[in-house]
Amino acid sequence: MFTLLATTARGRRGSLQTAHGAIDTPVFFPVGTGGAMRGITLEDLRALGSQVLLCNTYHLHLMPGEDVVKEAGGLHDFIGWDGPILTDSGGFQVFSLKSIRRIEEHGVHFRSHIDGRPLFLGPKEAMEIQHKLGADIIMCFDECPPSTAPRQKQIGAVDRTLRWAKECKIHYEEIHRSRATNQRSNEPTNQRPLLFGIVQGGLERDLRIKCAEELQAIGFDGYAIGGLAVGETEAEMFDILDTVCPLLPENKPRYLMGVGRINQMRTAVTKGIDIFDCVLPMREARHGTIHLSDGSTIRILQSRFVRDHTPIDPDSPSPLSTSHTKSYLSHLFHAKERAAETIACMQNMGVMLEAMQTLRNDMKI
Repeated sequence: MFTLLATTARGRRGSLQTAHGAIDTPVFFPVGTGGAMRGITLEDLRALGSQVLLCNTYHLHLMPGEDVVKEAGGLHDFIGWDGPILTDSGGFQVFSLKSIRRIEEHGVHFRSHIDGRPLFLGPKEAMEIQHKLGADIIMCFDECPPSTAPRQKQIGAVDRTLRWAKECKIHYEEIHRSRATNQRSNEPTNQRPLLFGIVQGGLERDLRIKCAEELQAIGFDGYAIGGLAVGETEAEMFDILDTVCPLLPENKPRYLMGVGRINQMRTAVTKGIDIFDCVLPMREARHGTIHLSDGSTIRILQSRFVRDHTPIDPDSPSPLSTSHTKSYLSHLFHAKERAAETIACMQNMGVMLEAMQTLRNDMKI
């Protein structure tokens, strides 16, 4: 359940209740694809102020497999995270793994990026896997083409996304009817996961409108906007948000998928977005791009930092950045020490989460 607490010129302030606690919005979801964060522990993530974790259906299905996770008591017990978890449906892999997948009307055939074995994901499979994982928020299976793909490809993707959304909703209800009637089932008996639909349509306004309206006719607990930050300009992305956000119900959360630039998120919040996720802060950290508390960015591998003995970020939410110097971090990267990744990831994620907390604080209730 989503409670809209305030609507201000800066954006919306809300609370999303899940089986594993409430999420204060606007919020950034750190991405732990396979149930872990590269470079930092989940304990570190919680200490930095993360409310929630995002994991991926496709990757967890391949390894270790949803049955293993279910035997362990579900994803929360398996990875040791007691807060809310969202699982992406695998729809983004339809975009990112296009060289090893084939789309058909009922779903998508993949060849595993690990060992090449075949697997099939469709609406039924996505719902069954995510329920076995035991996530608090689950996503409809969708087709995510590049935002700049030709109109005919966008039309096909929207039609499939809507058809698959209907099938996801049907399978979701069937799973819960079965749980209600089968008392001997060893399925988790906690609160139903929230089910989100995904608005596709690229840069075609009429297709975005059609997708948003028809998803609402099906009825979901929240609505994501997918297929952005994958090729279009920033202005084009904001233009789509101006088109779609006013169409979405005020009493449901709005999730902009795959956007992780702080300045872009601030603007998106003013347009009505509540939830974000992105791998970018961690990916950039691992390659030496460090985001600082004052909004600036440095490339720690540049030669000027070899003898810069000032703290990495004296105002950082991460204690590692206040106690270590830029010269030391530069050394760790050049020496290819794993500690470099940890310090950099803690810094970037800490700055991201603190920026979202500031956004929430700025919205007076």
